[in-house]
Amino acid sequence: MAQSKFQTGLYIVATPIGNLGDLAPRAVSLLSQANLIAVENTQMFRQLGVEVPTNQLMHVTEHNTFKKIPEILAIAQTGIAVLTSDAGTPAISDPGSRIVEAAHKERVPVYAIPGPSALAAAISISGFSGDAHFLGFLPRKKNARLTLLKKTAQTAKMLVIYESPVRLIRTLLEIADWLDDPEAVICREITKIHEETIREKASILSKQLKKLRGECTIVVNCEKYPVIKHLEQDASEYLREMHRAGAKRSGAASEAARRFNIERALAYSLWPENNQA
Repeated sequence: MAQSKFQTGLYIVATPIGNLGDLAPRAVSLLSQANLIAVENTQMFRQLGVEVPTNQLMHVTEHNTFKKIPEILAIAQTGIAVLTSDAGTPAISDPGSRIVEAAHKERVPVYAIPGPSALAAAISISGFSGDAHFLGFLPRKKNARLTLLKKTAQTAKMLVIYESPVRLIRTLLEIADWLDDPEAVICREITKIHEETIREKASILSKQLKKLRGECTIVVNCEKYPVIKHLEQDASEYLREMHRAGAKRSGAASEAARRFNIERALAYSLWPENNQA
């Protein structure tokens, strides 16, 4: 098979997220012709089986990205520079986007060699449909996570989140608590031997999952969330009226739950706090 001919510029090359057989033939052809390949981990890159001289590999991490940009773009202006990641499509929730941004600013042509992506793969096997909002890795601070999740859930049909196994249970519990326990899908080890996809309510998933390895992708179904919040607001207004009229909390909560089709416990919690009758 004859090798493809490539123009000079910066190429964003997707690499397998698990199964090495997913590396595209066009990507192999490009990598074998590249003048420079920016990689996160040289050992991980070598597992792809593409023969490339060591001096053509550049180790690029989030700590040295800005320092390496001028050299990468200098090569891309006269030859073929490639940006890869350890797994999946570069520049999605990783510092590679800074390199791509710099290339556009310098009028360096940027090309994609598409392929594996945990983001696209997880959406495709979730069974959810509609507009997706990709959040990447969630903020470290709890209040920032709360604000982000509630704000985006108001408009998106689904949320896609990258998460490490050590934080997965915490994130699922927060999703269950803050977003009214929506249905979610956990995708782990995608394309690998122990690949697993589980779809359940977030609270149930938090109890089922144990001893996970590798980063996971969470897809959250937010289709009902705006409706739930609207019903909560209507129920809250109704309970305020009942409170002003002197109704008892228990009876008013039961009626609000029936009328607005929400959980009684939720209706009970919406009662004005100054009345504990």
